[in-house]
Amino acid sequence: MFGITWAGSHQLWYVTALFLITAVRIYKYIRTYRVVQILTTHEHTRALLINYSPTRRLLSMILFFIGTLFVVLALCQPQWHKKEDIVHQQGRDLFIALDISRSMLAADCVPNRLTCAKEKIKQLLKQLSCERVGLIIFSGSTFVQCPLTADYGAFLLFLDQIDAETISSGQTRIDQAIKTAINSFQALSCKHKLLVIVTDGEDFSDDLASVQQQAHDQALHILTLGVGTAIGAPIPCVDELGRVKGHQKDAQGAVVLSRLDAAVLQKIARDSGGSYIPMTDDDTDIKTMVRLVGSYEKNQFEDRSLSRYEEQYPWFIAVSLLCFFIEWFL
Repeated sequence: MFGITWAGSHQLWYVTALFLITAVRIYKYIRTYRVVQILTTHEHTRALLINYSPTRRLLSMILFFIGTLFVVLALCQPQWHKKEDIVHQQGRDLFIALDISRSMLAADCVPNRLTCAKEKIKQLLKQLSCERVGLIIFSGSTFVQCPLTADYGAFLLFLDQIDAETISSGQTRIDQAIKTAINSFQALSCKHKLLVIVTDGEDFSDDLASVQQQAHDQALHILTLGVGTAIGAPIPCVDELGRVKGHQKDAQGAVVLSRLDAAVLQKIARDSGGSYIPMTDDDTDIKTMVRLVGSYEKNQFEDRSLSRYEEQYPWFIAVSLLCFFIEWFL
């Protein structure tokens, strides 16, 4: 409106209150004016009302209305004159690889490993700052669910899409998750490349040692978050609707127990210069991970140009104060 952007347009409801107050003042003015007209028909009464001026009272009411109106307009944050700001961005690039194999449905974490892992990832995002994050999901095969982004809301949308129906029946291959992260980072110029692997550690990789050497050569630091317990739990079998239909059994008909393999995760982290973090019931694991991520030097991201309108409310306040000042003298 008039080339003005109103950032606080939700405050416009105050205009309604202003018009109500003005209507009351107009009514009072008209009523007083009629009474005065009646009284001034008598010669002595006119002498007593020598300081009364209907013009001055009308002008005072108009100034009050304008002054109050400009206060309301100032609350609506008027803006104009677009300005370009260059924002220098710094942060770290971090891929999170989430295991979606069937063993992640084991219930040694309540309600299951997958749900707990997703909650831990959400807690991690809440405590990170100025980081670009991407999501890789893996089991027998691997793909990038969400590319690197600073939009955590978009990341969480991709994360929430993962549920029991997403679970793969393939055997877990951590080497493929690491290889996907290496390939994703190749197009980027990063001082430090970070990968967080969230898994129970059960691994059937064909070429883990070779891929770990590639990670070391590419300066990819791996943090591993172990999900599950050493005691383990049965692996449930779910139908197409995600309903549990018994438990997985081996060739002899015995129920298969899935256990956390911390040794594998410790070796992966150690060989890449990273750290292994066991999942805890509280947020100790996440605090440790945030501290470790923060220990790596930040990368310089591409500068962004942001357009914004300059705040102009002081002009409206100035007009309002001027009106109230003149009214006070009247």
